Amino acid sequence: MPFVRISLPKKLSQETKENISISIHESLIQEFNIPQDDYFHVIEELESNQIKFPKSYLGITHSENIIYVQITAGQGRTKEQKTKLYAQIATRISNTTEILKSDIIIILLENNGSENWSFGNGEIQEQKHLKQLKQLSNNQ
Repeated sequence: MPFVRISLPKKLSQETKENISISIHESLIQEFNIPQDDYFHVIEELESNQIKFPKSYLGITHSENIIYVQITAGQGRTKEQKTKLYAQIATRISNTTEILKSDIIIILLENNGSENWSFGNGEIQEQKHLKQLKQLSNNQ
């Protein structure tokens, strides 16, 4: 279960915010093979004075439309899967909104998915898709 926190300028339209969330979710389905209904996102709308960033960093120019995408997910994905996920997120967002690829900052935080989540009831639930990922990585 990836948990996604999207921090973005309040001034963006509701349609843009929705398209950003959908783009991230569809990318996670495609590249991390998560289930369709594994959709846990928080959209954090911030005033312009609450978002700090350099106009240019590592040769990449940023604008006032910068967004931060923080994804917490269970361990087990390869560098290739992560690379594809980042590219897919940036492409989908830039194709469906006015946000430029250069304004999409992505941070992935990984944890031991088997014991660091509770989907409710104050319990640790077994996640079949994570078991499948572990089996696939053990077989490789």
